[in-house]
Amino acid sequence: MLHFLLRDAEKIICAILFLGMTLLGFANVVVRYGTNLSFAASEELLVNGFLLLTIFGAALAARRGEHLAVTLVHDMLPRLLWVPVFLLSVLLSVGLLALSAWFSWDAMMNIKRVGMRSYGLGIPAWYYQAALPFGFGLIILRYLQHAWDVLKGKDEESMPDV
Repeated sequence: MLHFLLRDAEKIICAILFLGMTLLGFANVVVRYGTNLSFAASEELLVNGFLLLTIFGAALAARRGEHLAVTLVHDMLPRLLWVPVFLLSVLLSVGLLALSAWFSWDAMMNIKRVGMRSYGLGIPAWYYQAALPFGFGLIILRYLQHAWDVLKGKDEESMPDV
């Protein structure tokens, strides 16, 4: 069970987020058109849900090696040159993701320090920001897992022909 959770954590998180957002959006439409009232907090929750869905969806794409890439040079390189170029791209990608995690952590701590509150529910705004650094960390982990699989030959599609 733990192996399943570790392997498919972002799939589970994305499915739960998407289901919750769908139900919330549907409830908002029913309340708005059925009663002439508005469920004002739904916008706040949906916007932040989309943010989280994007981050955890990116982790899922990183694990599968499905991020957008320009592969013209990559596809023309022989295996001997391909490996160093691939390792450089992994290093640069992980560095960018680590900076994103650090900056999102810093932004969260700044929001917490100043005591900012959300506009709809009035809860501390850093609650919405809290998952971002961990999401970027998960993307790093999944990206490294994919890179390891490629280098070990488990992902034949990403490797050039000899």
